[in-house]
Amino acid sequence: MNVKELQELIGFIANLGLEEVNIETTDFKLHVKRHSEVKTIPVAAPVVATPQPIITPMVTTSQPVVSQAPPAQASSPSSEPSKKLVAIKSPMIGTFYRSPKPDSPPYVEVGDEVRKGQVVCIIEAMKLFNEIESEVEGRIVKVLVENAMPVEYDQELFLVEPF
Repeated sequence: MNVKELQELIGFIANLGLEEVNIETTDFKLHVKRHSEVKTIPVAAPVVATPQPIITPMVTTSQPVVSQAPPAQASSPSSEPSKKLVAIKSPMIGTFYRSPKPDSPPYVEVGDEVRKGQVVCIIEAMKLFNEIESEVEGRIVKVLVENAMPVEYDQELFLVEPF
């Protein structure tokens, strides 16, 4: 089982709302328990090693920016846009797609107006394509994820300037 399949499986289990799941095959053992650590006993090391680089850059990039910039200048410009912009976040782990088909135009582009309930993207999880709808009305200011890239639960996908 590769990392993408493992992420999709964990996302699927999370969406079902199960409290605890044990999966055992000839290749690996997986124990998932809600509200506690996820324990994996992989046969191959890459399953354990892959999530660490994903977490490390996020921590490393956010700390130097804060420490290098003067506090008064960094706080004012950063906090003003964050108050005005609302993020549309991923409700699950999966693969982000901007359009329904590879040859179709994206659901939304930067500058487009979105309404509450309007489909803005698709997230594929466990071979299921889930339409993600906007929970706010406003104008798309930024697309934060590249097409066909994996996304995590609660990851910001779009920034919207509300009406």
